[in-house]
Amino acid sequence: MSSDSSRMTVPKFVAMKAAGRKITMVTAYDFAMARLLDEVGVDALLVGDSLAMVVQGHENTLPATLDHMVYHAEMVGRGVQRSLVVVDLPFPIDHLGVAEAVRAAGRILKETRCQAVKLEGGADQAEVISGLVAAGIPVMAHCGLRPQSVHQLGGYSVQRDRERLLNDARSAQQSGAFAVLLECIPADVAAEITAAVSIPTIGIGAGPACDGQVLVLHDLLGLTTGRVPRHVKPYADVATIVREAVGRYCQEVRAGQFPGPEQTFH
Repeated sequence: MSSDSSRMTVPKFVAMKAAGRKITMVTAYDFAMARLLDEVGVDALLVGDSLAMVVQGHENTLPATLDHMVYHAEMVGRGVQRSLVVVDLPFPIDHLGVAEAVRAAGRILKETRCQAVKLEGGADQAEVISGLVAAGIPVMAHCGLRPQSVHQLGGYSVQRDRERLLNDARSAQQSGAFAVLLECIPADVAAEITAAVSIPTIGIGAGPACDGQVLVLHDLLGLTTGRVPRHVKPYADVATIVREAVGRYCQEVRAGQFPGPEQTFH
């Protein structure tokens, strides 16, 4: 881990809200991409349990295990010099009590170069958040749509219970969370929450008033297969670039054009 003063820390991350500086966050799952994201100045990288979907090919995030999260977080941590790195606590660890959550989060911090964990929940996870913070583990809460509760919710949909959302965010702050991710909630509710709490709000499908934004890297790069969620903006079409590049490689090998003189040793 770099000791450079430019390294993003939890206090620096929190201070960005008071300074009025918008926060950028992107998911990362491996060394190569983490290094690139870090080099361009992304404020925070999230080693998300979304890896179960975009890396492993599952239909939801539930199959991600603690071993998976540690494995990917260790790679991401080694690729970072500046960004804050946050790691998801996979299902169902945060529902097994404070001791189990501390044990799992402690393992993440001990075995990787990451600095914080994220867990889904607000008021219902107040005790777990408090316990983690008391153990010296920074926590980002996650309110609104909770992918780990996809079966209970009946799918992925916008969450509109204003009172519950406000209560969850306030409770997360009171329990010691340093930030709260707001997923798939109405923009006006997200704006109200952002004004009501002193910790940064990070939105995904929560409108422009949040203190920062996060996107899944594969969505951002245009690597997503199937339906692209409405809240996603692809900033590139990397899938087409990969298909064309690998297609040309296959054509040249089959035509006897690769390797050529420039790639051959004598």
